[in-house]
Amino acid sequence: VRVHVNVLLTSATKVGKTSLIMSLVSEEFPDEVPLRAEEITIPADVTPERVPTHIVDYSEAEQSDEQLYQEISKANVICIVYSVNNKKSIEKFFCLYNVIFTFASAVSHHVGFVERTDKDSRVPLILVGNKSDLVEHSSMETILPIMNQYSEIETCVECSAKNLKNISELFYYAQKAVLHPTGPLYSPEEKEMKPSCIKALTRIFKISDLDNDGILNDNELNFFQVRAVFFSCLHTQTCFNIPLAPQALEDVKNVVRKNMSDGVKDNGLTLKGFLFLHTLFIQRGRHETTWTVLRRFGYDDDLELTQEYLFPLFKIPPDCTTELNHNAYLFLQSVFDKYDKDRDCALSPDELKDLFKVFPYMPWGPDVNNTVCTNEQGWITYQGYLSQWTLTTYLDVQRCLEYLGYLGYSIIQEQESQAAAITITRNKRIDLQKKQTQRGVFRCNVLGARGSGKSGFLQAFLGRNLARQKRIREDRKSYYAISTTYVYGQEKYLLLHEVLPDFEFLSEADLACDVVCLVYDISNPRSFEYCAKVYKKHFLDSKTPCVIIAAKSDLHEARQYYSLSPLDFCRKHKLHPPQLFTCNTDEAPSKDIYTKLTTMAMYPHMTQADLKSSTFWLRASVGATVFAVLGFAMYKALLKQR
Repeated sequence: VRVHVNVLLTSATKVGKTSLIMSLVSEEFPDEVPLRAEEITIPADVTPERVPTHIVDYSEAEQSDEQLYQEISKANVICIVYSVNNKKSIEKFFCLYNVIFTFASAVSHHVGFVERTDKDSRVPLILVGNKSDLVEHSSMETILPIMNQYSEIETCVECSAKNLKNISELFYYAQKAVLHPTGPLYSPEEKEMKPSCIKALTRIFKISDLDNDGILNDNELNFFQVRAVFFSCLHTQTCFNIPLAPQALEDVKNVVRKNMSDGVKDNGLTLKGFLFLHTLFIQRGRHETTWTVLRRFGYDDDLELTQEYLFPLFKIPPDCTTELNHNAYLFLQSVFDKYDKDRDCALSPDELKDLFKVFPYMPWGPDVNNTVCTNEQGWITYQGYLSQWTLTTYLDVQRCLEYLGYLGYSIIQEQESQAAAITITRNKRIDLQKKQTQRGVFRCNVLGARGSGKSGFLQAFLGRNLARQKRIREDRKSYYAISTTYVYGQEKYLLLHEVLPDFEFLSEADLACDVVCLVYDISNPRSFEYCAKVYKKHFLDSKTPCVIIAAKSDLHEARQYYSLSPLDFCRKHKLHPPQLFTCNTDEAPSKDIYTKLTTMAMYPHMTQADLKSSTFWLRASVGATVFAVLGFAMYKALLKQR
């Protein structure tokens, strides 16, 4: 957002340039006019755009070419003044134009006084025809060919310093040329919007098309009007942030119908119709309407989403984690429902591609399909979709904020920013002190020697037996797996992270978690030794719960080459006995162990006696089964209602 506007006035001599400035300030024609007016500042509270404006008067009689270059380098807009009753002063425009844009070209190549950092180094120009009180005819016939030849010219204003005609309008147009420039939006030569503008407006259309039918119906148009301040140029009395009257909506659609055959369909506005309206706004000189929409949806003057929009300020205290709140999940559910066209509770590759069209790149790679639950076709399910969002929020909240920004979360949910979607959990130490937690996501780091079965353990959590796991390509492997479990009727997310088996170089991130899984292959006599060493080095004195997993339990058990057997090791260190596990099953592997892990993560203070209680695990696992079935059934019922 610009904090000020710098306006430079320049001209040939004796055209009344300085008189224009003095008439603006004093609101009367000056009796005596100096060669040059001092720089003046118009306060923000007296300008329509609420932006302070600095007006600089350049006089070639008093100042040098070097000073002109310095003023050009600081100017946001340049007003070239001519006298409507003096054709020679109009010809002076060409000399000034060459000076201005020879300098601007040098600046854009890092030569000269100041390096411009904006993408379009061209400064907008306004032609100002002064002394209109001295002629009966307009100079527009002479000026229009010049305007058509030079795309930098935003507009032309005829005014009179003597009669105070169009003086305020002149400086309003100067502000407007800076704050709402035509250049990034529209090509006068081609008489159409530029590709970057079309791309931005297409994203806005898709976000506003809440049912994804390719049409903005009356409800969606009103939704858009309330949030984006739209249609003001077609209905000047329309109040911002209030729904349009039915007749106003019809008037808008009738304008489109009269100009194109495919702009309105099923009494709604198509993308072509939406883009046509914005082209019409720009052609009518009301491009501030289009800019209002673009900026509301996060775009800057270069039609890029701003850093402030994508990455709102968000601080996370130490020992806290980040999760999506209830409203964020409701929003993401609505997005899923919007793009799940066949209502099969999964996103096909085409549906997923359609969802991410509002992104500048594809955010999810093929590894995501091996991180979350998928159906038999390998498509991400409803549960898998929410799980991936949960994982992103937990591991990289800034990336999550960025993604929500692309989806238009703050606009649709009417929030100040995407940060409203995030909950910061309580410090973990406080949870331990109070022996309870409200967290919804728990991390389990899975460690073990190479070939011990860690990857199989992760994939089994997603319901994949060994046969399905063998179909996973190596280049699409994931070191994460996330899904839901139920503990005492509460739905929780368990995030498994496979840690690479580099014993000597385990980082703090490899060790930071809520529960640890130490996996060994019962058929490999040297597999358990790694688990024992990792435990003794990193977790012996830790408060993090640990579980030993005896993987590949369908194979013959070999005696481990370690001083203690796995069972004796667990007894010595007061750990739960090794948990037998295999993913070599006909159906989906059992999920009981994952419920146990989540429970231990939720209740790290519980004694081993509690954890060994059969009734404790029975209550937890029965709750998991019942609520998992109910949760899926409820979602299917909701989809049928829709």
